[in-house]
Parts: sequence; C-alpha cells; structure tokens
Amino acid sequence: MKVIGMIPARMGSKRVPKKNIRLLNGRPLIDYILETVSKADIFDEIYINSEDQVLSDLASAYGFKFYKRPDEFSTDESTNDEFAQNFLENIDCDTLIQMLPTSPFITVDDIESFVNKMIEEDLDTLISVDEKQIGCVYKDEPINFQRSLPNPPSQTMEPIKVYTTALMGWKAKNFLNNMKELGSAYHGGQGNIGFYPMTGLSTVDIDTEDDFILAEAIMSSLSNRKANQPSYYEGGSIHSEVDVPSILVKDGIVNNDLHDVNHELVCVKRIIEDNPKDVSWSKRIIDSDSNSMTVISQIPGEGNRRHYHPDWNEWWYIYEGQWEWEIEGEKKIVKEGDIVYMQKNRVHKITAVGESRAVRFAVSRSDVAHIYV
Repeated sequence: MKVIGMIPARMGSKRVPKKNIRLLNGRPLIDYILETVSKADIFDEIYINSEDQVLSDLASAYGFKFYKRPDEFSTDESTNDEFAQNFLENIDCDTLIQMLPTSPFITVDDIESFVNKMIEEDLDTLISVDEKQIGCVYKDEPINFQRSLPNPPSQTMEPIKVYTTALMGWKAKNFLNNMKELGSAYHGGQGNIGFYPMTGLSTVDIDTEDDFILAEAIMSSLSNRKANQPSYYEGGSIHSEVDVPSILVKDGIVNNDLHDVNHELVCVKRIIEDNPKDVSWSKRIIDSDSNSMTVISQIPGEGNRRHYHPDWNEWWYIYEGQWEWEIEGEKKIVKEGDIVYMQKNRVHKITAVGESRAVRFAVSRSDVAHIYV
C-alpha cells in the first residue's frame, strides 16, 4: 500500500494574506507542519501542493516533493474536492493523507495514529474532529439535550463531532469514484467513513488575525512550559503590583535612580563605591525590551515582601554581603559570588543579613507583575 502525504498551501488567502508563509514566532507558518511530518515514519512520499513555486524551496529543504497546482484550482472558488482530484489523477497512490499547514500544533503521534487508524479499520475516508461535550443546537434546536429536562453534567452528554479538517484521509480509488459518480468526495460520499478525535492544541487552526495572536501566545507559553510550575491560592490577602518605583519604596528603598539607563559602558564597581553603605538605594543599569538589570543595596534587616511572578523568570547575582533567601517556605543563605535563579510562580522573599550592607544585581524586566501573598 502506497501512502502519500499532501500539504495543500494556496497562496491567495484573503482573510490573512499569504498566511502559509507568514512568520509565526520567527518561522513560516507552514514550516511547523513540515517539521512535524518529516518526523512521521509512515509515508512513502510527501508533497507540498501549491500554485506558487516559492514553496518548492521549503519542500526541497525537507526532502519532500513539490506539486505545482494548476491555476484553475487555486482561486477563491476552488474546492478541496477539485485540487485533491487533480492531485490524485497525476500522482499514483493507494491512500492520500492531507495535512493542513494552518494547524501548527499537530504532533507526530497525531499523524501516525491517524494513518494507522485508517489502515487498521480499512476506512475509505477518515475525518479529524473535535468532540464538543457540551450542549449544542442546530437551527435553534437542541442536538444533544432536551429543553424540558434538567441540564445534565457536561461529561455525560453525547459529544458533538466538529470538523477540525487538520487531518483528512481518503483511499484514492474511492475518492475518484465518488467524484465521478457524485461530483464530491471530501466528506466520504459512498464508502466506509470514520472519525478521528483531535484534542488539545492540535485542534488550533489559523484562519484570522486573532488566530495568529492566539498562536503566538501559545508558542510563548510552550517555550516556558518546563519552568511553569503550578501554584495555588492558599488563603489570606493577595494582590498584584507592577509599578517598580512604588514597589521599591514599599520595600524600604527610598533612594532610587531608575531612568538613567542603557549607557554603552558603565563601571558598576564605581557606582557601588560612590553610593552610601548605611542607606538603602537602587540604580537601574539596563532597561531594554527583553530585560532589565538593577543594582539594589540594602542594610541588614531590610528586604522585599513575599511574592511571586506569574509570567517571568528572574535571577540575581550577589555582589556583596549576605542575603537570606526564602523560596517556597525554605530559607537559605546566599553570599558574594552566588547566582540565584527563580522560576516564575515560585513564592520568594529576600532579606539582607550579616553585619554590613548587601548588594545584589536583579535581572528581570521593568514591567513584571509582582503578586504579593
């Protein structure tokens, strides 16, 4: 059995122009599905199907083939039936698996499980769906509940299958026969039809500008997943502060220079020597789009309030003196030369200890939320 993977990538999108090659987190959108498909050990051949030759370079980069779609099947009025039929009439295969570039979070397991289900169950058509286990209506009428009865728990409702279209599979012979006899084949027509439930991020499909914003946010979250430790409210007061000048003052640091920043060259040693040893102070050195660095000096007994940062990791270099670092209720002493790294969502509190001032370099961002607990 010859299984072909096909990635359709029309370039004439109107809602989001050239969306298949628009950059998402610095990479062309289509590049995500190409990378994933390249790791799936289940295809005999893989094609990008597009009217634009520019995508042939991406196909070659992954060792895939490029199928030049005729212009008549690349218009806004062209259907999936038409360009898939054109492809099957020119490329020999037993089974065609279509994978959309607008679904960047599909996994290798999704693809391999989808293909295996189609083969093992001898399906003519397999359609990826998102099962919505919640009350649904069609033309204002209930589908999976009754208005005259109490609302059942959602987990007991009959799931409604919603097309994701991220993955579609057809036996080539059945597809072409359906096109000949019915004029359509996308939904399965005459044949053995199955459904493959997609879950989680694999159901995300990019069609609009808002979808791109959502996908960028997901990419950012995924990049920090390993550092994202869950935390929970445990009672008591809780509030958020973002304004760093007022935060520093509340922490007992009255003398703060936060605006004279981003000089090409500064001598931090000189700054520390020129400032008093018996009064708390801070001096911001860097304040860029990506991070900030502030020198903070406090005398024994002073420090900050217990807090955490929900969306940013930070770290400190201990330049002078000693600090008591309380992290998730556990206390430890850090001293000159130490570096302390703090994952987001970890509750911490810092207090200067010892016989003389303590100086630390705080590396974070100037707009990070402080959640005080």
